[in-house]
Amino acid sequence: MSRTNFQELLDAGVHFGHLARKWNPKMAPYIFDQKNGIHIIDLHKSVVKIDEAAEVLKELARSGRKVLFVATKKQAKDVVAEKAASVNMPSVTERWPGGMLTNFPTIRKAVKKMNTIDKMKEDGTFDKLAKRERLQVERQRAKLEKNLGSIRDMSRLPSALFVVDVQKEANAVKEAVRLNIPVIAMVDTCCDPTPIDYVIPANDDATKSIALIMDVLTQAIQEGLDERKLEKEKEAAAEPAPEKDAAGKKLRPRRGAAKVEAVTEEAAAPQAE
Repeated sequence: MSRTNFQELLDAGVHFGHLARKWNPKMAPYIFDQKNGIHIIDLHKSVVKIDEAAEVLKELARSGRKVLFVATKKQAKDVVAEKAASVNMPSVTERWPGGMLTNFPTIRKAVKKMNTIDKMKEDGTFDKLAKRERLQVERQRAKLEKNLGSIRDMSRLPSALFVVDVQKEANAVKEAVRLNIPVIAMVDTCCDPTPIDYVIPANDDATKSIALIMDVLTQAIQEGLDERKLEKEKEAAAEPAPEKDAAGKKLRPRRGAAKVEAVTEEAAAPQAE
């Protein structure tokens, strides 16, 4: 069963492409028709591609991996930030920091700096600074929060990138391709789909269109997270409970106990003639 349908996509305006004169010929397989000088996207193909991307994201979430959402354009940033946060995934919605993937250790240093400032506030060191120094640190903290706040928990490179508008986020796509990180993207009729691993042909300019596709994809991620949680609970339930003494403390196995058991089993086993 499909996660979305033709009518839902039609109502959200996913089918509206760019002006025909601005098209990219490589998007021809995903174009249905041309109307009033505007290309119309084939929504039947969009449905298939959305399902494909959703399954990929679900599997990544189920295996405990992170997907980085990238959307800095005005129509997309708020929707993407909100939806990504709802499934605890990192996002970049202000400005793509150059070298964020290819120079990841430097980005992690900047995030650590932000965490250090937070610790200074907690332990009272911040209050001991001069007023001017405090202002400087506050400004630095605000700048770091704006650009890197949504990725502060991302301790390693993401397993995939989801991009809205591959033209605007060309640097993010280039870095991901260079590091062999799969890219899932909403691709409009004016864009080149070649570097994208999972193309979702769709209108990337309308908030309604972006919100619908984000809804479907984050729902798939949530399913993956729920399945992962269930699997962990089953594993925990299957594990034998550790033995405890009268005080309720866990008993540690005696040294050599395993060896003794192994020797006993060996002695008990019938000898081959």
